[in-house]
Amino acid sequence: MSPELVSILVLVVVFVIATTRSVNMGALAFAAAFGVGTLVADLDADGIFAGFPGDLFVVLVGVTYLFAIARANGTTDWLVHAAVRLVRGRVALIPWVMFALTGALTAIGAVSPAAVAIVAPIALSFATRYAISPLLMGTMVVHGAQAGGFSPISIYGSIVNGIVEREGLPGSEVTLFLASLIANLLIAGVLFALFGGRKLWARGSVPTDGATGEGDAGPADGETPGPGTDATSGTGTGTGPATSGATPATPATPAAPTAPASPTAVAVRPGREAGDTGGTGGTGGTEGIIRLTPARIATLTALVALVVAVLGFDLDAGLTAVTLAVVLSTAWPDDSRRAVGEIAWSTVLLICGVLTYVGVLEEMGTITWAGEGVGGIGVPLLAAVLLCYIGAVVSAFASSVGIMGALIPLAVPFLAQGEIGAVGMVAALAVSATVVDVSPFSTNGALVLAAAPDVDRERFFRQLMVYGGIVVAAVPALAWLVLVVPGLG
Repeated sequence: MSPELVSILVLVVVFVIATTRSVNMGALAFAAAFGVGTLVADLDADGIFAGFPGDLFVVLVGVTYLFAIARANGTTDWLVHAAVRLVRGRVALIPWVMFALTGALTAIGAVSPAAVAIVAPIALSFATRYAISPLLMGTMVVHGAQAGGFSPISIYGSIVNGIVEREGLPGSEVTLFLASLIANLLIAGVLFALFGGRKLWARGSVPTDGATGEGDAGPADGETPGPGTDATSGTGTGTGPATSGATPATPATPAAPTAPASPTAVAVRPGREAGDTGGTGGTGGTEGIIRLTPARIATLTALVALVVAVLGFDLDAGLTAVTLAVVLSTAWPDDSRRAVGEIAWSTVLLICGVLTYVGVLEEMGTITWAGEGVGGIGVPLLAAVLLCYIGAVVSAFASSVGIMGALIPLAVPFLAQGEIGAVGMVAALAVSATVVDVSPFSTNGALVLAAAPDVDRERFFRQLMVYGGIVVAAVPALAWLVLVVPGLG
């Protein structure tokens, strides 16, 4: 058995053990990287650790640290309240606002993980407050980032168009951009319809001035949304039990109290002033108002500084976030004392372990071996769809741009024959390799998983993994059918 095939089988074993024995997959992947790297690939420790995603480690730690501080001092609650006012209380519009925001950031030059790192914590905090499915909100953020990710001035677009030009292939910047935009927009529409969007529209508007009123069916902050917030039943149903479409393993969400709760009626947390967020006993119509305090103003300034540093000065998002978090912790230690403990350490272990093993696969040539095997197939259409699937599967665990940089050159030999249109093939590879970034093993999926407050992370991880698997299985074939097959020469 070839070393490359052994490494792939070991990866399958890691998945099986993690799924059946509830062992952290990252720890298993570290062990697998050590075993395969030492016994099969003849790598020393330096060679194994070469695949450790140090930059992603810092991003995950830094961003979750900064937003843990923002949650502790009530800044995210203020942002959520501002978002409600922005759309005049229409909760159903918030997922689309987040989709558009991340899309705009990536379209003007933000790296996709940077845009997701900025938007996801705010979006997921809103989802928790108003019982919106975290799966819906998180995937809307990621698909929004990919929707704008291939504009001519974007990072992804510039890289792929540069590869196409270097390889001497015909290209179309507009086709590449529109293919990703339309694909992610259509997926977002399907997600919205299936994961609770219709129920959100049925809610109507929630109060935006802190007063209670009809249309607010969300739980008070601090309550964990019920099981009805999974991929099956969509949003938690603040007005009744889960829909009949729920799987048998998913218990129905208990009915909400008959008296509607204020969307901002919350228990006072550390860093919050008593009375600056909701109570239910006031009669002056001011309950639920979240005031700006010096700590919150400083935190908002830090978040803006993070955006400016990443987008305007091309600074590393993780290092910048850690620095800003340290400054806030020094100035307001009481608000920040528990923030380090709220960093998603289990997620950090999981993602870093899996990507370290993928790095071993790349180091020993498994990725190139698989790609060359497909490229040597004599049937161009079959080779094209297999390359799309390889791009999707590998990108679910590794760098999307890195995979495209490897696969596009592998596609050159049969593209040069003129039987398949290069423009459609490149667009299909780009869509296949990036739309799967909802996987919890990718950077974007990991950021969404780490940013979700007050959720069962194991359950949310499984939801993202199942959804990512569906995307990996379906989207490459659809992209191939729509973008490649019509260009058959």
